[in-house]
Amino acid sequence: MHAAHLRAPFALLALTASLAAFADDGGSHALTIYSTATPGAVAPDMMRNGNGYSVPGYATVRHEREIALNAGRNTVRFTDVAGLIDATTVSFTSLTDTPGTRVMEQNFQFDLVSPEKLLQRFIDRDIAVERALGNRIETLEGTLLSTQGGIVIREADGSIRTLPYNAGVKLPSLPGGLITRPTLVWDVAAKQAGKHRTRVAYQTGGITWWADYNLTFSEGRDANSCKLDVGAWVSILNQSGASYPDAKIKLVAGDVHRATLMGQAVPMAAKRAMADMAEEKSGFEEKAFFEYHLYTLGRPSSLPENSTKQIELFPKVADVACDKTLVYYGQAGQWYGGGPMTDRNYGITVNKKVDTYLSFRNKAENGMGVPLPSGRVRVAKLDTADGSLEFIGEDRIDHTPKNETVLLKLGSAFDVVGERRQVDFKVDSNRNTMTEEIEVKIRNRKEEPVTVIVKENLYRWTNWKITQANQPWDKQDSRTIHFPVKVAADSEAVVRYTVRYTW
Repeated sequence: MHAAHLRAPFALLALTASLAAFADDGGSHALTIYSTATPGAVAPDMMRNGNGYSVPGYATVRHEREIALNAGRNTVRFTDVAGLIDATTVSFTSLTDTPGTRVMEQNFQFDLVSPEKLLQRFIDRDIAVERALGNRIETLEGTLLSTQGGIVIREADGSIRTLPYNAGVKLPSLPGGLITRPTLVWDVAAKQAGKHRTRVAYQTGGITWWADYNLTFSEGRDANSCKLDVGAWVSILNQSGASYPDAKIKLVAGDVHRATLMGQAVPMAAKRAMADMAEEKSGFEEKAFFEYHLYTLGRPSSLPENSTKQIELFPKVADVACDKTLVYYGQAGQWYGGGPMTDRNYGITVNKKVDTYLSFRNKAENGMGVPLPSGRVRVAKLDTADGSLEFIGEDRIDHTPKNETVLLKLGSAFDVVGERRQVDFKVDSNRNTMTEEIEVKIRNRKEEPVTVIVKENLYRWTNWKITQANQPWDKQDSRTIHFPVKVAADSEAVVRYTVRYTW
């Protein structure tokens, strides 16, 4: 369907009572983006328009532009605005004469032009409709009577025609009150006439960022030591309904609280998903900012609408010392009730998987020592047979300060398995005691020895005592103990212990 329309320019318009022109100097853009998206949680099918979904996250957007103002009252129109703008956060400031320039009134106009709205504005008015008849085009002229279920017109002789929506309609003009882009309109009172450098700031949804870490694993001197090459990238997803050319970009890492508004209106959805790779120039500079961390990109970068941009967070760090740990948690997770768990069958479900973990200290001596924003961590290992990197697992990390340990769960070991069973169980109700004997077997089918941490939760009651154990153990917390068990190549090791509960 074709309709005549007027398109607002990509610019900040300053319209006064005398329609004064604005200075189109291109302006400047700056964004501060907040990382509210779970890394990797924005699936491709969520990025398409039409499903009522907009990506999580938000940003503070700042535009600086030179406009011409008359002394007195002015109407300023701003069409270079994100489609997912939160209009309650908008501010307009004259940097040239801040004390003498005031916003008297602000409006956000979002009644955008569409074929349906255009036709509704022409009810009881004359239109022309074109339709194809074989190899020729027939033009019908008449008064538009209805747009419900199609197009209904009354021709000059009084006859009524019904036409489908896909008929071509010619309209003489764009009706008043409809706009082609979301528009902010200010009633501005200015004391100083002339050109003003102005700044417009607002918050918008539909834009977010997260960190992606790419690690390359290599074996160390023994089965438990290793080395990592660590690379970090920032992914910025922009589906806010606007593009930001040559923008100054800041990223905030941390959990910034926002008030939840009950019954908040859902902003207009934007179109979804493309990909855009980053330039390799000056990167991010990090600094502490309030109780968060701020990452400022050292060069301008463009963020087109419907795009994902990737920028290196910090240069790759080589040979970071790490530890590989195998953990057997045979209970597969238990919970605690409000009293002693005297049922002998409670919690004996057995998990046979032995999980694999990597850990490293985020400290300067290890080549790191930088705040790590939350993100997804992918780990690969070099296959020396053909020189290719093969994926071996991934995990997510929360915001991690320097000098803290990063722990990654990669998966389960293929050649190491566990088995847990209850050997004995007794309850003495007169003495309020309960005794349980547990046996854990670890079988290693590798051609080299391994060390496995056998993790046990003493979940039956809060007061417990290990009365007998055939392996040394460490108390981790009030209900967790670890047995570090060395298992020879293609062999089996056994952990057996007795715990007494009292209440």
